[in-house]
Amino acid sequence: MTVRTTSQASPRRSGAGVGHADVVVVGSGFGGSVAAYRLAEAGLSVVVLERGRAYPPGSFARTPAETGRAFWDPGSGLYGLFDVWSFRGCDAVVASGLGGGSLIFANVLLRKDERWFVTEQPLPGGGHESWPVGRADLEPHYDAVERMMGAVPYPLHRPGYADTPKTRALREAAAALGLEFQLPPLAVAFAPSPDAEPQPGLPVDGPREGNLHGSDRRTCRLCGECNIGCNEGAKNSLDFTYLSAARRHGADLRTGHDVQAVRPGPRGGYQVDYVRYTGTGPDAGEPGSREPGRRPPTGTLTCDRLVLAAGTLGTTQLLLRSRNRLPGLGPALGTRFSTNGDTLSFLLRAKDRRTGGSRPLNPSQGPVITGALRLPDELDGHPGAGRGGYIEDGGYPQFVQWLAEGARGPQQLSRAARFLTRRLTGRLGLTSGRHLSKDLSDLLGDGLLTSTSLPLLGMGRDIPDGELRLRGGRLDVGWTPAHSADELRRIHATMRRIADVLDAGYADNPLWHLGRTVTVHPLGGVPMSSRPETGVCDPFGEVHGHPGLYIADGSALPGPVGANPSLTIAALADRMCTRLLEARAGGGNGAVPRPAYARRTSLVFTERMRGYYVPGATDPECAERGGAQREHFAFRLTVTADDLDAFLDDPEHQARADGWVESPGCGGRRPVLHGRFHLFAPASAGGGQEAGGTDPAGADVRRVLRYRLHFTDSQERPCTFAGHKQITHAATLRLWPDTTVLPFRVLAGHSADPLDPEAAVLGAGRLRLGLRDLAHQLSTFRTTGPDGTAALARFGEFFLGRLWASYSPYARPPGGGTPSP
Repeated sequence: MTVRTTSQASPRRSGAGVGHADVVVVGSGFGGSVAAYRLAEAGLSVVVLERGRAYPPGSFARTPAETGRAFWDPGSGLYGLFDVWSFRGCDAVVASGLGGGSLIFANVLLRKDERWFVTEQPLPGGGHESWPVGRADLEPHYDAVERMMGAVPYPLHRPGYADTPKTRALREAAAALGLEFQLPPLAVAFAPSPDAEPQPGLPVDGPREGNLHGSDRRTCRLCGECNIGCNEGAKNSLDFTYLSAARRHGADLRTGHDVQAVRPGPRGGYQVDYVRYTGTGPDAGEPGSREPGRRPPTGTLTCDRLVLAAGTLGTTQLLLRSRNRLPGLGPALGTRFSTNGDTLSFLLRAKDRRTGGSRPLNPSQGPVITGALRLPDELDGHPGAGRGGYIEDGGYPQFVQWLAEGARGPQQLSRAARFLTRRLTGRLGLTSGRHLSKDLSDLLGDGLLTSTSLPLLGMGRDIPDGELRLRGGRLDVGWTPAHSADELRRIHATMRRIADVLDAGYADNPLWHLGRTVTVHPLGGVPMSSRPETGVCDPFGEVHGHPGLYIADGSALPGPVGANPSLTIAALADRMCTRLLEARAGGGNGAVPRPAYARRTSLVFTERMRGYYVPGATDPECAERGGAQREHFAFRLTVTADDLDAFLDDPEHQARADGWVESPGCGGRRPVLHGRFHLFAPASAGGGQEAGGTDPAGADVRRVLRYRLHFTDSQERPCTFAGHKQITHAATLRLWPDTTVLPFRVLAGHSADPLDPEAAVLGAGRLRLGLRDLAHQLSTFRTTGPDGTAALARFGEFFLGRLWASYSPYARPPGGGTPSP
């Protein structure tokens, strides 16, 4: 089937040649598609940039040759649907195509449980899970998305759909275990129209031009192929719903556009840099092959508002790459990663207790998911229940049954040997004649393994304590199932109980025993919060400190949904658009306020230091003698001077410090909630750790590099890191130790004045800046705003001038006739 491109001009907009739009949406999943429709419907010019291609019905891979190319890795010439990420603690499967995850999701549109919108719920490893929105905030948006997606429960009691034994089996197990069962809303067309009787395989009503593919659609024929793309068009995926509506309202949908970086525009708004994967055939604009070694063409779009909806992994990676271009992104960037408790196990060879025979479950009969069993949560009023979740019946295409039966090596060989023996003895006349039909039937087997087995899919409120970061330029996830072991074991235990009820064997996903899991619902990384210290975006998805920059995908979620998250992501995006359009209507011409940083030049750099810490030491000198009591201590800080001119003019030369501190005695890696860095600030006039005068070696101390970092330990007790490097007027040889050794103390409380004699000292230590760390630090200096090169030169002149005045043998000491800088 020929794929119709979606990158051509829309009838109302100027098309692929437009260089500026009111709104650019990056990604076309559940958040991006909702944003594209709502904003285009309101009359804004909208451009959607999707890296993958369009998939009309009939274009999803089915043959081995097609499936071998159905993966996403542009560096290897692969531009397919499935993007599989492998990290140290988990693997993740996401989609690449017009419609995002809706192309391969299992159609479930469950709402997040009302009590699971927690606020300040303590987490076992420290910190809290906190949702700044509640179920009441999302109810009207849940309603709107369900209407648009055509959400209906599986019609189990209707002719044509009644023969679905896996659904009845799960309902029976739920009743036996005293657990709540439901037929969840599914984004599937079971009937030709909303008021018609459900029946498989009928044409779905509506003109061909009603969807952007211009393709015919048929109602669900129960083939179990939802997760590999529906070739019938029965799934109400985003390309048939929100994206088709967005295009009718003039949205420009551009496939094959992979966004690489975003940055503020020089006069406000944002600039979006992308590469374009173009095919060589008739479907220009679709991802396809290119000459080996040849780089894809690049481009840049500008916009007044930018919506990032590239998925949890894509959006977080994009912001991490663009962090130096977007000064002020909070310390929470990359935090709160969660797998949404995704769990997979298998029921094997179910039995019918009444007859003693096999019990058919037929996992390939029906949509992938038809029923859901809910695990209660202690928040529901069940003390000791733990964190709740859902277990759902799984399914797979019929051809997978052939693969599974064929993979049973010994049984297959045994049947083949019997078949050949019978045929040979018959040819030799050693046995009486047999019908070949019976021998062929025996050769194929009874298929009981696959017909009486069933995958179970679990989700739940796992611990959102993972961290996303860049390692060697690539996204890396610091997450392990061990931190969520209690929650995951509870899901596994309930699955075993379901197996017992159905008199079936039980098998975990083999990866579970290797300490790994596979998630299809990665969440977090750009979490929402009402406060910039604890979140990247606000409860409406707008990034703190960056007006007009929005997050509209799973990365904004501050914790797991516990149920399938697609509906919640879409509802949050719908709510975001309502607030955006209300603000636009109240702002006269609707122009986005020009950010303050667009009128000034900012400076950003990153510093990493490592050393030791001695709990209980009262000062760094005591820590020096700590010996065996020493433990590792480190920090990584991103220092930001939002206005470089003001920073240089300020006598204290104060800048913001975001990042983390790390030490076993402080609870592991802890985010900096509020940090300040002072460069060449005057030393304190009084006594204490930062007093002016002379150091123990007799050198004159006039300035310090001061660090003040507020954080909390694993028990959420407030702490302050207070450190300083003394800049002395001394011989040149003192330059290296003075600027690379940082003595520090850790104080109880969030102290505004670390010289306060009432502040309790928890410990002390020293950090050092190694040569490799210094080289890395020098490579991280970036400026944003007008005259960046000149601004960086001014900073260099200031920095080197201070060092020259202190350590050059040609600079006169204070009191020698030349004032100290």
